[in-house]
Amino acid sequence: MSDVTLTKTRIQVGVYEAVLTAQTEGNYHPDLSVIHLEQPVDGLEITEDASLGNTWHVRFAIPASLLGDGVQSFLIIENATGETLDSFTIITGEPLSDDIRAEMDLLRAELDMLKKAFRRHCVETA
Repeated sequence: MSDVTLTKTRIQVGVYEAVLTAQTEGNYHPDLSVIHLEQPVDGLEITEDASLGNTWHVRFAIPASLLGDGVQSFLIIENATGETLDSFTIITGEPLSDDIRAEMDLLRAELDMLKKAFRRHCVETA
């Protein structure tokens, strides 16, 4: 059993940076993915910080090819559980009067992940 927390530290020069901490009962090896439009994105780097114990530095260079007009949402998930540890949204193009479109895009992405997990659960328990 593990309690994993991903804390975003910054996004700078197109690079997402965060710190992952785990309160575990055993050895924990982080297995994370970045998801954009329901597809995994390559380039996630996870480096252990041995001086702190059960702490890792997470970096992800946001590919310019994924950016375009509109709202782009990224989810960082733990592969073993499917849990969303963090998310961030990038808005480009026309300035928005408010960020409701970003929230809607994020909700759609999370709903799609929940639907997949529910379908997988139904298949496994049938």
